[in-house]
Amino acid sequence: MTHTFNNKISLGQNFLNNPAVARRCLEAGALNPADVVLEVGPGQGALTRELLQSSCRFVHALEIDRRLAPWLEPLRTRHPDRFKISWGDALSVDLRQLSPLPTKVLANIPYNITTDLIWKILAELGPNRLERLILLVQKEAADRLNAPPATKGRSPLGITLEQMGAVRTLMKVSPGSFNPPPKVWSALISIALTKNFDLAASPLWRRLLAAAFAQRRKKLVNNLAAAGCDKSRLPAIFAAAGIGLAARAEELTAPQWRALFQEFAAAEN
Repeated sequence: MTHTFNNKISLGQNFLNNPAVARRCLEAGALNPADVVLEVGPGQGALTRELLQSSCRFVHALEIDRRLAPWLEPLRTRHPDRFKISWGDALSVDLRQLSPLPTKVLANIPYNITTDLIWKILAELGPNRLERLILLVQKEAADRLNAPPATKGRSPLGITLEQMGAVRTLMKVSPGSFNPPPKVWSALISIALTKNFDLAASPLWRRLLAAAFAQRRKKLVNNLAAAGCDKSRLPAIFAAAGIGLAARAEELTAPQWRALFQEFAAAEN
C-alpha cells in the first residue's frame, strides 16, 4: 500500500532518500553487537531500515510526527525485540529514561533544532559514556562546530565538543539527497566523545560559556563582570589560566577554556 505524506517545513522534515548516504552513516557509526542506537527524526525510515539490518543490539527511534506511523510501525512489527518508537518532541523527552541507554546516536536531525538537540544529547547521555554521534546537519552548522579559535564561527557548543572529544566532517551532502530538497547543502559529521563526559551537564560550564559569548565584540573580562563575576578577582583568575585581559571569548584555545573553567570551579569550592 502506498502512503502519501505532506512534509511540514515547521518540523524540518527533509527526509533522507539517498541509500548511499544512509550506508555511509552506518559505516561511520562502526556499529557492533553491543551498541544501542538512538535515531532522532527517523522520518520515513531510510536510515532506520539500515540500522535494523546492522549488527547493533537495539534501536530507539524518537519521532514527533505520528503521521509517519505507516512507515515506522511495520518496522517495529518486524523487529519487536530490537526496535522501539517513542512519539514526542526530542527536546522535551528525557533521554536518560531510554532503556537500554544509547551508546551511539545516528540521525538526520531537524536542522532548526540542531544546536539545542546536540546540547541535550551531550548533557543527558554524555555522563553515561555516550561514545559517538553521526549526524546529518546543515553544512554551515558543521563549519561552526569545527571552527578554530579566533574565527567568527567559534561557538559555545563547538568549544564544548572540543573539550569532550573531536568533530570531523566526513562528507558534503547535496540537497538532492533529501525529499523535499533543502535550500542548502548538508554535511555528515562524526562527533567522537573520549573525555570530560560530564562537561555538558555542568551548570557552571554552561553559565561560563553563556556569559562569555553574551556580547561577542566585548572583551571576555567585561562580559564575565556583566554576568555578575567579581571584577576585582578576574585579573588573577585570567593570569592563572594564561589568558590576557584583552582577550575575547572566540579567541581562547581549548587549553585556555579548560584552565578558565578549572579556576572558576576552584573559586566556587
